[in-house]
Amino acid sequence: MAKKSMDREWVWLVCTETGEMNYRTNIRVKGGILERVKEGYMKYCPKLRKHTLHKIKRK
Repeated sequence: MAKKSMDREWVWLVCTETGEMNYRTNIRVKGGILERVKEGYMKYCPKLRKHTLHKIKRK
């Protein structure tokens, strides 16, 4: 049985408008990344002070 830590991976969420890495989160990678996650999240960008699309970036 695989450990939970091996099923998940830490990624950064990067703002598509400013290019800043604003958030760090973990996603489940076992069995492939979901399409909804690949499309990105609408998150708050403090620099622009509005919600923008954030895509995942692996370090």
